[in-house]
Amino acid sequence: MAAVQQQQAMQKNTLYVGGLADEVNESILHAAFIPFGDIKDVKTPLDQANQKHRSFGFVTFLEREDASAAMDNMDGAELYGRVLTVNYALPEKIKGGEQGWAAHPLWADADTWFERQQQEKEILKMQAENKAAMETAEELHRKKLAEDRQGEMEEDTDTKNDPMARAEADALSHGDA
Repeated sequence: MAAVQQQQAMQKNTLYVGGLADEVNESILHAAFIPFGDIKDVKTPLDQANQKHRSFGFVTFLEREDASAAMDNMDGAELYGRVLTVNYALPEKIKGGEQGWAAHPLWADADTWFERQQQEKEILKMQAENKAAMETAEELHRKKLAEDRQGEMEEDTDTKNDPMARAEADALSHGDA
């Protein structure tokens, strides 16, 4: 767990720097970002075909605040005639690499994939059952309300049509007055 927290903390210290000109190397990138704080590491991944960097790099600061200041100041800045894009770097697992997806065969996740699919089906089934139960309960409630209203209307009608009930109602109302 501590390694995960350390890696997450590390990500906030590492900046992605995109839009690098061909002339820019790791030492130039280091010099461009050193005014913002102590730098732990600078990398410009190489294209295996031509052994040149792929127009982006990573700068890792020792302090988060320094990385934040560098990002705020260098995003949109020019270096060797090119406009830089500077953001927090994504975690390595997402990018691939030795510890990421690229290191695992495609089928390595098959068992958990099937389990997740089954769980999702179960969740959808339960949601459908809950929705049906709610709709049934709402329908019963509506019917009960309609029956109650119908009963009230019948009581009023009974009083109006029954001469004894009318007389009793009149006597009660005159007795109160």
